[in-house]
Amino acid sequence: MKEFQLQGINHLALVCKDMARTVDFYSNTLGLRLIKTIQLPEGGQHFFFDIGNGDALAFFWFPQAPASAPGIASVDPTALQTGDIRTAHGSMNHVAFKVPLEKLDEYRSQLITKGIQVTPILHHADVPSGYVPEADASTFLSSFYFFDPDGILLEFAATVRELSDPERDLNHRPEMSQAF
Repeated sequence: MKEFQLQGINHLALVCKDMARTVDFYSNTLGLRLIKTIQLPEGGQHFFFDIGNGDALAFFWFPQAPASAPGIASVDPTALQTGDIRTAHGSMNHVAFKVPLEKLDEYRSQLITKGIQVTPILHHADVPSGYVPEADASTFLSSFYFFDPDGILLEFAATVRELSDPERDLNHRPEMSQAF
């Protein structure tokens, strides 16, 4: 018996600099529906977008929030060119939206048409480099990355095969297998 009956993610709460710009991007660029807005007693807003399956992506807008810290608390904007997506311990690295595999190319093209800079499609695989140039039997996820207006790294990710066999996956990363 499981100790807790987790049923997925209710919402992930991020912080934005400009509420109107964030609502515009997530509503008009990504097509998400704004489902709830809450006025905060100390000023600012907390608002939620429907991302499917009863889950939400939420944002806080704090008018007096500190400036962002790319490369520390979030991915550096040059990551699309360099591939360096490292962030500090305890930071939120990126948000991956699950999309249908057969729509991945189409969605990438749609974002490019809307002026969004995206990475090539990456095929995440059980190989030492972590990627293969074309999807094959080792591929478990195909995806591409892009940024929102606040520099939050987003990913459209399509499952190629279900994640399983954690012992095999840990054996590919000796430093991880020692942690368990």
